[in-house]
Amino acid sequence: MLLILLFFYCVPRGVVKITPAHDMNDYACGQRHDLEIVEVFDENFKMGNLVAEYEGMDLLDARQKIVEKLKEIGALLKEEEYTHNVAKCERCKNTIEPKISEQWFVSMKDLAKRAADSVRNGKTRFVPQRYEKQYFHWLDNIQDWCISRQLWWGHRIPAYYCGACGHIHVSKTEPQKCEKCGTGNLHQDEDTLDTWFSSALWPFSTLGWPNKDAEDYKRYYPTNVLVTGFDIITFWVSRMMTQGLEFTDIEPFKDVLIHGIIRDSQGRKMSKTLGNGIDPLEVIEEYGADALRFSVISGASMGNDIKFQTEKLEQASNFANKIWNAAKFIINNMASKEELMAFGKSIKDEQTKKFQTEKLKIEDCWILSKLDDLIETVTQNMENYDLGVALDNIYNFIWNEFCDWYIEMAKTRLYSENAEEKTKVSFVLNYVFGDSLKLLHPFMPFVTSEIYAHLVNYDDKDLMISHWPKMRRRVDYDKKQDVIENLKQVIVEIRNVRSKMNVHPSKKSKLIFVSNNMEKVIMECEDFLSKLGFASEITVQREDTGIPENAISIMCEDLKVYIPFEDLVNIEEEIKRLQEEKMKLEQEVARGEKMLANEGFLAKAPQSKIEEERGKLENYNKALKATQERLEKLKK
Repeated sequence: MLLILLFFYCVPRGVVKITPAHDMNDYACGQRHDLEIVEVFDENFKMGNLVAEYEGMDLLDARQKIVEKLKEIGALLKEEEYTHNVAKCERCKNTIEPKISEQWFVSMKDLAKRAADSVRNGKTRFVPQRYEKQYFHWLDNIQDWCISRQLWWGHRIPAYYCGACGHIHVSKTEPQKCEKCGTGNLHQDEDTLDTWFSSALWPFSTLGWPNKDAEDYKRYYPTNVLVTGFDIITFWVSRMMTQGLEFTDIEPFKDVLIHGIIRDSQGRKMSKTLGNGIDPLEVIEEYGADALRFSVISGASMGNDIKFQTEKLEQASNFANKIWNAAKFIINNMASKEELMAFGKSIKDEQTKKFQTEKLKIEDCWILSKLDDLIETVTQNMENYDLGVALDNIYNFIWNEFCDWYIEMAKTRLYSENAEEKTKVSFVLNYVFGDSLKLLHPFMPFVTSEIYAHLVNYDDKDLMISHWPKMRRRVDYDKKQDVIENLKQVIVEIRNVRSKMNVHPSKKSKLIFVSNNMEKVIMECEDFLSKLGFASEITVQREDTGIPENAISIMCEDLKVYIPFEDLVNIEEEIKRLQEEKMKLEQEVARGEKMLANEGFLAKAPQSKIEEERGKLENYNKALKATQERLEKLKK
C-alpha cells in the first residue's frame, strides 16, 4: 500500500485515484479496479486521509517521513541529487504545489476567431501595427479560459449547488429552490471570477449595459481609443474584444494605442528586486507634475520604451519657468482687456474671418503664420498618435519662435508711447500665447490652466473646456519671401561676428543693408533690428557703393549687410591684442616642432600621443597664419 502511495504521490497532482484495499500483486499485474478520489493534501498543505499514519502532517514533513519509512522496510532503491525546475512564488519564494481541483472554463475558439477577424478586417487597428502579431498569436492559438479564482474579492461566480441532489444552477439572480429536486438547500460557489474576466466587461458595463437605451451607453459606446501597455494585450485587450463582440455585437474600440514601459536610466525594467523604482510623488514634489508628464512624453514614440532621465526633468522644469516668465511679462505689459477686445473685433474680416494684414506689422503676420503652421502640425501629429513629436513642436515654437524672437521683437512697441502700436502687439501676444497654451494643455495641464485664467480669452471658458485651435490661415503671409526669417538669420550672424571679436553688448555699430526690394520692410522693422542687432544706425541702399573698405559683410540670400570694422573694435587695441596672440601661438609652434624633432620622444611615446601632438602643431600653424594675415590687414 505504501508503494502505491508513493507512486501516486510523485505525480505532479494533489488529488489521486487509488484502489481502497486490494492486494499488491493485483495492482502490480495491472488488473483494473474502480477507483475513488482521495485527497493527498488540502489547501493548507496538510496531509489527507490517504494513509492514517500521516494524516494532518505538514506536507514537507510527510515527505521526509515517507522516505524514512521506505528505508525502514527496504523499499528504497537509492538516493541521488539532481537539478530540476521547481515553481516558486514570486513574493514568498515558497514552492508551488500543483493541486487538481474543479474550475470554471470558457470555451474560447469561436470568441477568439471573431475578435481576431475584427482586427484583420480593419474594424479595430493597433498603433503601432506591429503589435497585431502578438494579438493574433494569442487568439489563433487560444486555449479554453479558466475563469474561476480562489480569492476573497471580485465578482462571485453565479453558480449555485443543490446540497440534496448536487444539481448546479447558473443564474443572474439567486434561485430559491433547486429546479431539479425542489429543495431549498442551495449554496453559491465560493470562487470569484478572474480579474481579467471582470475588467473585460469594462467598456460597456460602466455605461449602463445591459440597458442599451441608457444615455451613456448610446453616447460613449463604442469608445474611440484604448491606451495601454504591450504587456497586457493578451490579458486585457483580447478579452475586451471577445466580450464586447459577444455581448454587444460591436467592437469596443476603434484604435488600440500601445505605449512603452518607463525604464530606469540604464534601460532596465523597474522592480523591487533591483531597487530601481522611481516614486512619482517624490519627483512631483521636486519638479512638479507638469515636468514629470513632459519628461516621459517628450521625444517618445508609441510602442517604444522610455528611459527615465533626470536631464529631461530639468529641461521640463526650465520650460515651465520659461512659460511662467513669458506670462508675467505679457500680462504686466499688455494693454487693457477692453482695448484688446475692441481691436480684436476691428481687425477681423467678418466674411473670411481672417485678420486684416494691413493693420498688422510684418513681424505680427510672421508669428501668426507660424502659429497656423503649429496648429496644423500638432493637430495632425496628435491624430496620428505621435504625441512625442507634437510636444516637441510646441516646445520649440514657444521657446524659440515666440519667447526668444517675437517677444524680443515686441518689446520696443510695448514700451513705446504709441498707444495704438501697444494695443496691436498686445493683441498678437495674447492671441498667440493663448492658442499655444491650448496646444500645450494636454501635456502640461496645471501651469497652462493657471496662466490661461489671467489672459484675455474671448470665449470666457476655462482652458480645459475651451475650443481646440482650428487649422485656418489667419493672415496672408508669403513664405516664399520670408523676410522675417532672413532678418533673423542676419541678426544671428551679427551676434556671431560680435561674439568672435569679443565686442561688448553696450557697443553699438552702424548697419548698412543692401537690397533691391526690401527697403520698405527693413525700415518697418528698424526698431527691433536696432535692438537685436546692436545697431546705432540703420541705412538701406540698392548698390554696394560707398561701403567702407574694411567693413565686415554678412550675406543672406538677396540681402547683404555691412558693419564698419571701426564701429566694432579699436584698431590700435586690436593690433596689440593680435600681436600678443601671435607671440603665444609662435611659442606653441616652437614647442611642438621641438617635441616632434626629439628622437627619444618619437621612440618611446605611444603612436596615439605622437599623432595628437602633430594635430596640435597643425592647428597652431593654421591659427598663427590667420592671425598674421589679420595683423597685416589692420596695419595697412
